[in-house]
Amino acid sequence: MLRIQDVYKAYDGTKALGPLSFSIHEGECIGFVGLNGSGKTTALRILAGDLLPSSGKIILDDTNALKNLHTLRNMVGFLPELPPLYTNMTVSSYLKFAGEIRGMSKQDIPTRIEEVLYDTNTTHVAHRYIQTLSHGYKQRIGLAQAMIHKPRLLILDEPTRGLDPVQIVEMRDIILKLKQIHTVLVSSHVLTEISETCDRLLILSNGELLHEGTEAELASGISKKIVVAVRPHETKASSDTPHVPILEFINQQNAVKNTTFNGIIDESLTFEIESSEDIRTQLCKSLINAGHGITGINNIEQQLENIFVQLIQDNS
Repeated sequence: MLRIQDVYKAYDGTKALGPLSFSIHEGECIGFVGLNGSGKTTALRILAGDLLPSSGKIILDDTNALKNLHTLRNMVGFLPELPPLYTNMTVSSYLKFAGEIRGMSKQDIPTRIEEVLYDTNTTHVAHRYIQTLSHGYKQRIGLAQAMIHKPRLLILDEPTRGLDPVQIVEMRDIILKLKQIHTVLVSSHVLTEISETCDRLLILSNGELLHEGTEAELASGISKKIVVAVRPHETKASSDTPHVPILEFINQQNAVKNTTFNGIIDESLTFEIESSEDIRTQLCKSLINAGHGITGINNIEQQLENIFVQLIQDNS
C-alpha cells in the first residue's frame, strides 16, 4: 500500500497544495479529479519523485520513499500531460533509452520493449521516427515509456488529452488492461473516462482532499432526483395552471429541496424533484391520499459530471 501523509507544497509563501493525505491499495485504479488549479499535477509530480514537497511523507512498504528518491522513481511510472518524447529517435530506440535510464539490464530491455509495444498497440510503428507519428500514437509511446520498467504504480496525467473519440476509446481499453497488472492513478478532466476505468475517486479542491470513495459512495452524499408524472383529481384540475397546487403540495413534503414543472405528457403533469433522501414511497402515498393518480415515477441517474459539480458547489 502507498500512503501520502500530510504532503504539502508551497510556492513563494503561498499554499499551493495540502496538507494532503490519502492511501492507494495494491491493484486499485484511482481517479484523481479536480478543477484547474486544484493541485492535481503538483501532487502527481511529487508522487513520481519529480518534485519535492515542502513537508510530509510518501510511505511505501512502511518506508518513507522521499528519503530514497531513486527507489521511489523505480517503483513509479509517470506519463505527464505532455509526454517526454525525443522525436528524432525511433520508437524502439527511444524505449531502449527509457529502459536504460531506469536501470534495466541490457538483456531484459528487448523483451520488455516487445511487451510494452504489444500492450499499447504500437508494435507496427516500432521502427518509425516519433516525429512522424500522430498525436494519438505519441501519447501511447509516452505510456509505453512509463511502464517499460514494470512499475508498481502507474501515474497517468490526462492520458486522453487531445485524442479523437476513437483514440479515447482505444486508450480506455488500454487502461482497463493495464489495471489488471498495475496499480494505476489516473488524472483527467474527461469524467466519463474516469467513470469507465476507475474503482475509486479522489476529489481535490484548493490543494486539499475534498472527497474520496467509489462513484456510488460519492453519489449517496448528494441530492437525489426523481421525475414523477401525476394525473390530478378532476375536481382539482380545472384551473389554467393545474400544476401549481401540486407543485406547492410536493414542496411541502419532508426532505424535498426543489421541484420543477416539466410540462404535460399524455395528460399527466410531470415534475422533477430534488430531495435530500429517497422520497418515492412517501411521495406516492401523499399524492394518492390527496386524491391524485400517479402514472410514472423514475430516478434520474446521477452521472459523474453532475456528482462532481454538486460536490464542488457544496464546498464553495
